[in-house]
Amino acid sequence: MPLHPRVAAAARGELPDWARADRKRVAHMRRVAELLGQWAEASGLPPEARDRQIALGFLHDAVKGMHPDELREIVDPEFRELPDPVLHGPGAAALLRHDGVEDEHFLLSITYHTLGHPALDAAGRALYAADFLEPGRNLRNKWRTSMRARMPKEPALVLREIVRVRIKHLVHRRRPVRDETMAFWNSLVEGRSWARASEV
Repeated sequence: MPLHPRVAAAARGELPDWARADRKRVAHMRRVAELLGQWAEASGLPPEARDRQIALGFLHDAVKGMHPDELREIVDPEFRELPDPVLHGPGAAALLRHDGVEDEHFLLSITYHTLGHPALDAAGRALYAADFLEPGRNLRNKWRTSMRARMPKEPALVLREIVRVRIKHLVHRRRPVRDETMAFWNSLVEGRSWARASEV
């Protein structure tokens, strides 16, 4: 399907007028978008699918600077009880839907980019990985560099490793692991396939 004008603009690095992100956050979003673009090129995705993937990078944290109380007013009721740090995904998706974006896989990717979800398509899974692996995160740099290089050819293996590390971190800190995250992990270890961005 043709890209919605809002998505096409994001692929060019143009944020919506409702975006709330400081310079540091915008720099992170740009790095995620650049990484997604590199992976799309390496995977041989057609231009429209590549642009769709890049747009995810620019939009996933578009309302990270919005107060959680504001976000709870705009998200669907099913997301209002989410912890404050993950509300921005459903918030951005709600605003994109209000703008007329109807690409459900795209909206799901934005919604669950922090938690993971078994229904994420290939672009959504790439976003989940890029958000974690982008080079601006100064932690385990050699490991992250290796994971970034492996992602285009071994996405399932890289994703399994990322989710394993994130769940281990939550368990170590004695924090709950949400059902969506566990279902995402199960889908990966059970080897379930997902739709390529070029197929949605």
